[in-house]
Amino acid sequence: MDSFKGSLSSVEAGNAVAEGIRSVMPSADICVCPLADGGEGTVDAVHSSVGGEYVICNVTAPLGDKVDARYLVFDGKAVIEIASASGLTLVDEDKRDVLHSSTFGVGELIKDALLRGVREFYIGLGGSATNDCGIGMLKALGYRFLDASGNEADLCNVTTIDQRFAVSELKQSRFHVMSDVDNPLYGLEGASFVFAPQKGATADDVVLMDGWIRRFAELTGRLISDTDPDLPGNGAAGGLGYALRAYLGADVMSGADAIIEMSGLEKLIRDADIVVTGEGKIDRQTLMGKGPSKVALLSKRYGKRVIGFAGIVEDCELSSLFDEVIEVVRHEPGNPMDSTVAAHNIMHTAKYRFISIN
Repeated sequence: MDSFKGSLSSVEAGNAVAEGIRSVMPSADICVCPLADGGEGTVDAVHSSVGGEYVICNVTAPLGDKVDARYLVFDGKAVIEIASASGLTLVDEDKRDVLHSSTFGVGELIKDALLRGVREFYIGLGGSATNDCGIGMLKALGYRFLDASGNEADLCNVTTIDQRFAVSELKQSRFHVMSDVDNPLYGLEGASFVFAPQKGATADDVVLMDGWIRRFAELTGRLISDTDPDLPGNGAAGGLGYALRAYLGADVMSGADAIIEMSGLEKLIRDADIVVTGEGKIDRQTLMGKGPSKVALLSKRYGKRVIGFAGIVEDCELSSLFDEVIEVVRHEPGNPMDSTVAAHNIMHTAKYRFISIN
């Protein structure tokens, strides 16, 4: 199961389904496998599947204060959610200031992992508060950005980029970007126009930042060959996708695909009789590459029966992926978004669905 955002984590939702099935099929062999898409919950989903060690690091939050951020290390690899260091949830709604928000904390997490010997990174790009095109992250890693007078610069006034002092370990490292966003870097479908308004930008701010990003992409293109701002995914996390690709040589992969690969889910599906997946809402967006659709497609490859659970099911054509889709029925009085109520409702819905299978 994917998470039921605002109510249950992936593991909690999966455990609720498992409890319902187990109540009517006590001998069933049930495996709960967490799912995420690169946003919040990704680190926990990977940890639940493969273990590893959580590392807590005090880093710079989007507006300069300090925050304890967490990432995961396993088998010489690190999994980082940028939201833990540069996330929108770290900034009070009335204080959002995307013009001045920075990804510096993300760079601090990467540097900390490098010093621990990590040389392979999975970076989840969901939930950012930033639109700095990754300049903050790169500064934390030793890159220098200067204005026309040779002073330290930000995205708004950078004219020169100096790579000479970048952390040397970066050259021996591999980066994988986990994102299901396919927006280009700039333009009407780019980072500023599409995502910045959610982070507090006004209409004038959006136009201003889009111009800054265009200029930064031009500077980068002169410095680094084979950079293409129009590539899908470059606009993710306020242009951080572009910076990771251009400066750190990252490849971009679907967040859900990455989690499926790391968790060994394909083997579990191959050995299963029935696959249950789902999320808070199953709708047309689900069909556009979100986690449950990835699980369903993989299940169909092996001829498995797929059942989808969701708090809300939107009327759309889902039969190509799911054998059936079930809207969670309210059995417990109270707010359905409350975690206890939501888990109870999912558990009972699974129980009554699987009575007939039993």
